[in-house]
Amino acid sequence: MQLAFVLVEPKVPENVGATARALCAMGFSELWLVNSELHQRPEAHWLAHGSDHILDNARIFPDLAAVRNSADLLIGTSAKPRHNRQDWHPPGSLGKVLANKGDSVTTAALVFGREDRGLSNEELALCDLLTGIPMAVSYPSLNLSQAAMLYAWELSGLKDNIGQQKPAGTTDTARLSALRNRLEQLLPELDTPPDSTLSRWVFERLPLLSNRDIGFVHTLCTNLARKIGNR
Repeated sequence: MQLAFVLVEPKVPENVGATARALCAMGFSELWLVNSELHQRPEAHWLAHGSDHILDNARIFPDLAAVRNSADLLIGTSAKPRHNRQDWHPPGSLGKVLANKGDSVTTAALVFGREDRGLSNEELALCDLLTGIPMAVSYPSLNLSQAAMLYAWELSGLKDNIGQQKPAGTTDTARLSALRNRLEQLLPELDTPPDSTLSRWVFERLPLLSNRDIGFVHTLCTNLARKIGNR
């Protein structure tokens, strides 16, 4: 699994450099930026301090939708639960969620919003899971690089699995993203439109499935599609 840390339109180049330093210290190397070239600024490199290679190799995306197309699992950071979603997790629980995905997730992306206003509601809606850092104050906020450091530390136990190649015999059709695409096509055929309560329930819980469960649901989708075709 590859784990990428995504910064959406960061405002301060020093925060980008400090984030790169935090990732390097915890054994990570994938830094993705959305609509930003601040990693090229001297100020970013001043704070990178030995992690300039992470800045130099940062991937740039025009928007979060493009990141969505490059990741099997998109995890958005939010100060508190949004949209009454049940898939909001503190940092300490993310390791278990990612570890049980096995080879069904090739790339997971952890998304951090802008320093001044975080992620928009539309961007949060693109995410499979939401996560946030519990705070003791009424208006929770952490510096961007501090938040990235906390998550990098919490997830550092996964680093033995990060960067591993997909096991031999694993195909793209076994991936979580492939299952999401199949369900998006199949559920309307079962009179379950995307805006229905049942459809929302399915897609909120889909990212929580284990690697084994994802395989079972793939099989179920195959059987349902066959029945629909025969009908």
